Amino acid sequence: MGRTVRVTVRGSFDGLSAEQVGELRAVAGSHDFMNTRYTSEGYLAYDLPARPFFTFRFAEEVDGAEDVPKAAVRARAKAEAWMAERGYPVKNVSAQAVDMAEVPLGKRARREAERRL
Repeated sequence: MGRTVRVTVRGSFDGLSAEQVGELRAVAGSHDFMNTRYTSEGYLAYDLPARPFFTFRFAEEVDGAEDVPKAAVRARAKAEAWMAERGYPVKNVSAQAVDMAEVPLGKRARREAERRL
């Protein structure tokens, strides 16, 4: 049975040109922080008028706990490649992976799990 991993990649835009800022602002509605989700291709969120930071959220299935750090490395590489393909300079990029099997269930999820037994 696989494990679901959520990887959050964070960083900063670094010296965007006026044209690049215009490009990003033009499509900002589809990169809104208020509607984020974890996807296999990665969901990019930013709020350039407020801050120069961005966040990518990736979801991945891995075989075991030993594969979780590798998922973080892959997600960071995907995010950096996406930015590089578009010519967006970035800095201070980091990735954090969470193995969802290790996240404790909340009250509602525990009740649902008990009902299924």
